[in-house]
Amino acid sequence: MENGKIKFYNKEKKFGFIAGDDGKDYFFHATGIAADIYVVDGDKVEFKTVEGDRGPKAIEISQID
Repeated sequence: MENGKIKFYNKEKKFGFIAGDDGKDYFFHATGIAADIYVVDGDKVEFKTVEGDRGPKAIEISQID
């Protein structure tokens, strides 16, 4: 699992980016967010990564304290 912060999230368009603690940015889609949570810019999260069609993509995103 990777850690980072929500850099940008557009709820209407259902996508955003996470600034990873490793210095990389990760694209994510709303379908990659764990059920029952709502993320906003600045939230600390943990996530898994997969290779998307345009680079690293975050999945299984959940909030952390």
